[in-house]
Parts: sequence; structure tokens; C-alpha cells
Amino acid sequence: MALPTNPASSWTSSVDLPSRLFPGFGSDDYELYEEDGEFVLTVEMPGFEREEIEVNWYEGRLDISAEHEDEAAGRKQTYHRTFRMPKEIEPEEIAAEYRNGILEVRLPVLDGATTRGHTIEVE
Repeated sequence: MALPTNPASSWTSSVDLPSRLFPGFGSDDYELYEEDGEFVLTVEMPGFEREEIEVNWYEGRLDISAEHEDEAAGRKQTYHRTFRMPKEIEPEEIAAEYRNGILEVRLPVLDGATTRGHTIEVE
């Protein structure tokens, strides 16, 4: 058996191991943008019912989780992801809607809020 002569990245890239072990691993299942003074987050969550989805805001983080159990197939589908917003949010005004497998969360930015953090120079 001959060893590969190409760099490791070229021959391992065809294996695609993480996505085979963990379907959806590394996929872009969400979109986040700022529009008219609020952040809009859309998350693709097909296969879940509205009652199975939980959205929480705590200490500047939006936490989305869901669990669906298909007893007939003997499978459990779970989703969990946390998002941190770059500006301060008005927590009492956050709204979420789930339609056609897409969760949309609107997070209004506090008046006068500026971007948190700082720029890091890349060397």
C-alpha cells in the first residue's frame, strides 16, 4: 500500500469524515444580519414542532434548543446553539416566530448601543 504523496489536507478533504459522523456538522443552518435597529436571526429547523422549540435570553446570549422524539422510528432529533450579539439588546422586545421549518428571532438593539469588543490586529 502506497502512502499519499500529496499534503494531508488534499487527501483528507475527500474523506469528509466530520459530516458523515455528524450530519449537519459545519453547515450554515442560520443567517444573522442587522436591519432597521434590530438583529434578525433565521435558523433552519425542519422536523420540529413549535412546542418543541425553546428560545432563551440570558446575560447577552440567545440560546435556542429543541428536541423531537420520533417513537415510531426510534430516533431523537436535537438542536442546540448559542448566539452572542455584538451590541446590547432590549430583552423585553425580543420576538420569535416559527413557520415552515424556519425560526425567526428579532432582537431590537438598545438605543445608543455601540458595538462591544475591539479589533484585534492579524499578524
